[in-house]
Amino acid sequence: MLVSAQDRGVTRGIRVTDMYVHDVRGTNDRKDNGGIVFRATGQKLATRFQDLAIERNIVWRVDRSGIAGIADRVTHRDWFPSENVVIRDNYVEDVGGDGIVPRGTDGTLIEHNIVRYAGSRAPGYSAGIWQWSTDNSLIQLNEAAYTRTRYDGQGFDSDFNSRRTTLVYNYSHDNAGGFLLICSPKRSETDNLGNHGTVARFNVSRNDASRIIQLSGNVSDALVEKNVVHVGKGMDVQMVVATQWDGWAHDVRVQDNLLKVAGTARYGRETGRNGPDYLIQPGFAPAREIRFKGNIYLGNHIDLPEDGAGQVIPPYQEQPADWQVPTFDPAKPEGFSDYLIRHRSWMLAMLQRELAAPVALRQPRTMSIFEARR
Repeated sequence: MLVSAQDRGVTRGIRVTDMYVHDVRGTNDRKDNGGIVFRATGQKLATRFQDLAIERNIVWRVDRSGIAGIADRVTHRDWFPSENVVIRDNYVEDVGGDGIVPRGTDGTLIEHNIVRYAGSRAPGYSAGIWQWSTDNSLIQLNEAAYTRTRYDGQGFDSDFNSRRTTLVYNYSHDNAGGFLLICSPKRSETDNLGNHGTVARFNVSRNDASRIIQLSGNVSDALVEKNVVHVGKGMDVQMVVATQWDGWAHDVRVQDNLLKVAGTARYGRETGRNGPDYLIQPGFAPAREIRFKGNIYLGNHIDLPEDGAGQVIPPYQEQPADWQVPTFDPAKPEGFSDYLIRHRSWMLAMLQRELAAPVALRQPRTMSIFEARR
């Protein structure tokens, strides 16, 4: 399904709700096709959406994108973002490439979506839920699971040309590429501001593989705090890894996370590649100011950063808990409304248990006139 505005200025009040989009044989060579695509373009007249809601839709077995935004006014010098975009209560399963990915927005809310089996067929890089060329994206209370590719392949990603992305109260599990990617290529004064001000807080990762937290390229002023990570028995992962993408990360704080490792967790920087996998060695330089503080390490950690070095790390064995997240069969869409209620309730209960604190969902905001891109 395509929602398109071209050379229209501001297009207001669009609703895409209660749709059942399935078995779309699109091309995996481009991102602008698949399930639900919202496109705002205008070379003659700058165009954007104002008050666009995509809610309670089922997107199943589509190529390449599940729910995706396309925009052409996204550079530093040509910035005309869509505002008040809400992507909420959608179920996305078996996607050739990316699950949910808005572009060219300010203040987008991505809340309580379920994305499973993204990255199933498309070549190149894919992830479950992410954004790029956005300001103030709020990504909360989502489940991203079973992403199949390891080219990226994380459940969640904060991508480039973006400021102040917040990921909070999400559940990432069983993703082949890991939990969280924060990334940007080289900063450019014309078209890429880098990745600045990402916050990942109060999220839970369980049995994600490969790379739990990856800092790639020109990432700055990022905060990863108060998350809970479970690494399963027999798994060998890179817990925090800095990788090169036209440069290295700087000014990143990793603090007050609870890292429970029944397998093995490693820390360090990229020294090479083996296909989709990174070879690493201890230390984070030439990445700069990657600061660790107050993290709790349980289990088998190798090459610990400074706040864990010299500590006696207690062993860890995972304890029984309710990890039976409610599931849904998209071939039987009639039960979808009840499923959304059950899933949200389970998510809130699980998060409160794991974080040992009540869940307080956030409200999105947009940039003020003093913060606008110029």
